[in-house]
Amino acid sequence: MPELPEVEVIKRGLARRIVNCQIQAVGILTAKSWQISSSDLSSHILGAKIIGLQRRAKLLIINLNSGFSLLIHLKMTGQLVLRQKINNDILANISNSQNWAGGHPTNSLIGKLPDSSSRIIFTLSDNYKLFFNDQRMFGWIKLIKTNSLNTFEFIKKLGPEPFKTESDYKAYNTTPDKIVFEEFISRIKRHKNSNIKASILDQTVLAGVGNIYADESLWMSKIHPLQKVNNLSDKQLYNLLANIIKVMKLSIKHGGSTARNYVDSLGNRGSYLKFAKVFRREGQLCPRCLFQNRSSRIIKIKVAGRGTHICPYCQKIKT
Repeated sequence: MPELPEVEVIKRGLARRIVNCQIQAVGILTAKSWQISSSDLSSHILGAKIIGLQRRAKLLIINLNSGFSLLIHLKMTGQLVLRQKINNDILANISNSQNWAGGHPTNSLIGKLPDSSSRIIFTLSDNYKLFFNDQRMFGWIKLIKTNSLNTFEFIKKLGPEPFKTESDYKAYNTTPDKIVFEEFISRIKRHKNSNIKASILDQTVLAGVGNIYADESLWMSKIHPLQKVNNLSDKQLYNLLANIIKVMKLSIKHGGSTARNYVDSLGNRGSYLKFAKVFRREGQLCPRCLFQNRSSRIIKIKVAGRGTHICPYCQKIKT
């Protein structure tokens, strides 16, 4: 599933290309994916100009000059693929700088479109087509008044963002914002009898954390994912939040974490997993143990219903 860093990369990639584009047509191939009425489509979307993009947790928001915003949730298998018609060829090579793709890693990111996974097709000015692909059809597109975003039920329930402002994305700054940390502490302590991994995966506790970043940040913090929240000190939780921020920034820097076919706005494949320390590294030596002349290897267990990667030496449950 695309997580916060992937959606952030998607937001930045699209913003470079479609801001100021006009929505000329919308092709609805799968009604389930398009949760917008035909009257709202004609009144607030067709003919509207895209004036900006936002992200809230894993939700992409496209703001229109009609005073409305498109909300796009990619869920497990969603993709957004932008193609520009060049010499009457909408299938121009993906490496062309005007093409872009992001989301769940399948061949649809770089293949001929539309295909069997294509659900919605936006025809934009400047000869662009934006494809919303979704194999399993869990993703959705909705419309809401821009000035009502914060009262939208889905957004209202979300926990704080790890990054408070755009400047917080700077790679050298991994210190949690004081207000973000205080809200994080308040929310996570409501889950005092839950294990820490399930708690940080809960989007009402902290927005945007998914399986990859949970595993990586818990390893960095030397915390076992089954450790109960009430057995962790505020200092440990602060350190964990700092490491969540650190690993997300690293992922954003390297274009996301998807392992195959993911391409960013410049046609580059996401490369974060090359730098992952534990995720999908089961059977390999723990990097920290190796540095300290120990031979502990990464193992895979199940926590909160998810495959979970840990070092059994570094990450012990404490009582």
